[in-house]
Amino acid sequence: MADPQVTEHAPLDISRVVTRLREVRESWRDAQGHAGEFGAHGFPSRHALGQIIDVLAAALFPLRLGPPGLKACDENVFVRNSLQSALPMLAEQVRMELYYVRPTRGSEAIERAVTAIVEELATRLPAIRALLDTDLEAAFRGDPAARSVDEVLLCYPGTIALIHHRIAHELYLLGAPLVARIIAENAHSRTGIDIHPGASIGESFFIDHGTGVVIGQTAVIGKGVRLYQAVTLGARSFATDDEGRLLNTPRHPIIEDDVTIYAGATVLGRITIGKGSVIGGNVWLTRSVPCGSRVRQTQPSINIETTDPCDPNEWSGL
Repeated sequence: MADPQVTEHAPLDISRVVTRLREVRESWRDAQGHAGEFGAHGFPSRHALGQIIDVLAAALFPLRLGPPGLKACDENVFVRNSLQSALPMLAEQVRMELYYVRPTRGSEAIERAVTAIVEELATRLPAIRALLDTDLEAAFRGDPAARSVDEVLLCYPGTIALIHHRIAHELYLLGAPLVARIIAENAHSRTGIDIHPGASIGESFFIDHGTGVVIGQTAVIGKGVRLYQAVTLGARSFATDDEGRLLNTPRHPIIEDDVTIYAGATVLGRITIGKGSVIGGNVWLTRSVPCGSRVRQTQPSINIETTDPCDPNEWSGL
C-alpha cells in the first residue's frame, strides 16, 4: 500500500533551469555594459596559476620543493625543465588577461606585451630567490621554535605566502595585475594570509603564524619587519571623485625598517610607523609614531613611550 503522506512531484526540468540561468547572465551583462568580446579568449585560471606557482617555487628551491630524490647534480636540468614548462603556461594566463583588459589592441601588440612580461619575470627570478633567502633567514633567526631554515621553507605558512607574493608583485609591476591578484588569492586560500600584490615589502620580512594577516595594496614595508597573526595594515578611508567613485590613492601604512607588530594590531591609513618601533597586541593605531616608539594597549587608552625618536620636534603624541 502506498504511503498516503508521499506526494508525487513532476520531474525536474533542467532545460528550464539552464534557460533561466542564461537570462540572469544576460541581464547582468547588459546592466554592466559588458561587450561580447570581453572574455572571448578566456579568463586566467586560479587552478592553472596554482600549478604554475608550484612549478616556479620548485625551480627556485629545487632540492626542497622539487621532486623526491632530486640530487644536486641534477638541479640545473630540473630547473631548466621546470622553467620551460611553467613559463609558456604563465604566458597563456597573461595573454588571456591582456586580451580581456585591452580588447581594442591588435594581437601583435598583445603578443609582444605577453613576451615582454614573461621574459622579464624570468630574468628577475634570481633576485626573487635572493630576496626569499633573506625572508627565510629572518624567520629562522626570529623564531626559537625553528630548528633549521629548511623547516621554515617547508612548514611555515608565511613562507608560502611570501613565495607567492614575491612573484605576484613582479607581475603586478610588469602589467599583469589580474594574474598577480589571482596568485595572491591562491596564497590567501592556502595560508590565511592576505597580501595584495601591489604592496611593497622589503627584505628579511617575517610573518609569524600568519593567520588573519592583511596587507593592503599601497602598503610600504621596509627591511627587517616582523608581523604576527591577525595584524591588519589597512585603509582608514577612501578618497572619491566628483561622482562619488573610489580613487586608488595611497591609503595604507608605511612601515619603516625593523618594526615589530604583535598579534591583533590594526594599523590604518597613510601613516608612518617609525624605524625600530614595536606595536603591541590588539592596538588600534591611526596616527604616525616616530622611530623607536613602544605602543601598547592599556585601559582605557594607548600609551606610547619613545626611546629614540627620529625627530621629537615633529612628534605631538596621540
